[in-house]
Amino acid sequence: MKNITVSIDDDCHRLARIRAAELGTSVSALVRAYLTSLVANRDGKHESDAEPGETPYQRRCRQLREVFAHFDAEGVGLRMSENLPREALYDRAAMRTEAAPVHDRSSDDS
Repeated sequence: MKNITVSIDDDCHRLARIRAAELGTSVSALVRAYLTSLVANRDGKHESDAEPGETPYQRRCRQLREVFAHFDAEGVGLRMSENLPREALYDRAAMRTEAAPVHDRSSDDS
């Protein structure tokens, strides 16, 4: 693996470190992922994902159709009401129990 040196201004570096922390990674990993995707294929497409003559937009549409078809095949619903019984949707005691630790932590900070 090769090391490279990149010069950027302080503000850009600070914002990149913040964004990397939000994503749970490092600035180096972000740059590595960007450069890897940049050189994966000169037109920005990964050959394994693209059909012959397919535009990036068409590829994304096809991939979305495949995901939704998989959801349908697995019986996965996109609405919470399709995945939970009515009683679980309106179980207020369970919601309070889940929300209590978050509420308790915020009161400790005060």
